[in-house]
Amino acid sequence: MANPYRELLTTPGATGLVLASAIARLPQAMIGIGIITMLVQQTGVYWLAGAVAGTFTLANALFGPHISKLVDQRGQSRVLPVVTAFSIGMLLALIIAVYLRAPVALLFVLAALAGTMPSMPSMIRARWSQLFRGKPQLHTAFSLDTVLTELAYIIGPPLAIGLSVSFFPEAGPLVAVVLLAVGMTTFLMQRQTEPKVVVGNISRTSSTLLIPGVRTIVLALLAMGVIGGSIDVAVVAFANAQGWPESATFILAAYALGSMVAGLTFGALKISLPIEKQFFIGILVTALTGVLPIFSADVFILSGMLFIAGISFAPTMVVVMNLGTIIVPPSRITEGLTWMTTGISIGVALGGMLSGLVIDAYGARAGFGVAIGAGVVMVVVVLVGLRTLSAVSAANVEPAFQ
Repeated sequence: MANPYRELLTTPGATGLVLASAIARLPQAMIGIGIITMLVQQTGVYWLAGAVAGTFTLANALFGPHISKLVDQRGQSRVLPVVTAFSIGMLLALIIAVYLRAPVALLFVLAALAGTMPSMPSMIRARWSQLFRGKPQLHTAFSLDTVLTELAYIIGPPLAIGLSVSFFPEAGPLVAVVLLAVGMTTFLMQRQTEPKVVVGNISRTSSTLLIPGVRTIVLALLAMGVIGGSIDVAVVAFANAQGWPESATFILAAYALGSMVAGLTFGALKISLPIEKQFFIGILVTALTGVLPIFSADVFILSGMLFIAGISFAPTMVVVMNLGTIIVPPSRITEGLTWMTTGISIGVALGGMLSGLVIDAYGARAGFGVAIGAGVVMVVVVLVGLRTLSAVSAANVEPAFQ
């Protein structure tokens, strides 16, 4: 039986893209938690740490689509060095400002400006689309990409925390900045896979959100992000309530592990079901398995429940990215994929906030109720937009996907 991953990596440029992207995506997983750890170590004020990190995350989500739109118009090699250098400068300024105990207002300004850091998952996926658009290998490529993203979020946060705690408060964000510079340089050296700029694309001004079907996907992913964000906070609260706060680490690792295993398996399969039906099934399973954690009696049962819940996450993301490449034209693919990432990012932030409020009012277990509510909203959103998705994908689908 042919190994689809081996076939993928023998494609010219694919191995270099995998290795470069492994470094380039790590800083995005480190910087938010690195800012939190740095500020907590320096000031001991948790609300300030969370607010400054939240400002960076929100700014990154809002700037991302506009930067990606510029990338579609001008090309990665022309835009990414400039915006990355600016973001690195602002991150270094933020680190210095924290070290010098600068006024709080300055920290928020610098964090917002640092949010111009490009959305590397979107840049990487745009390159996979360049290599395999309309081909079966794109399914495997997006599966591998989703697994590598999960791995980055398993390695990145503990690395950032460990560096700041073990050496000095600024160590975590500082290493993240170094990795960002190295990763972006290595990534841009992979010229063979860089997406080509479509002639005439520079004059385009309308948003990719106006393309039929894109808003349905973004809203569904926002709700999906709420599920992930609320579970993160609820797990920490549940572990504390059980008297074993350290267990939150392996509980969340089980969630990510379930997603990784499913993602690798899904990437090796050939699915004949229409792409919009795959999307609905993935969303439905994600919503149903999101109910499981609330029935957990202890941390071990919760770990098992989250492993099961995680199984639907990566395959659903793979289907979403495949669907995105079908309904979004090649000339706008980076912006389209970034809007999807933005939906998840805003959802994660919103889910964490809502879950925290519910937990404060009703206890740790109630925090999982936010994920259940988000699951219902997600299913309704997709049901309402399913006809549009079906029509658009049928009109644009290429023979390899049929």
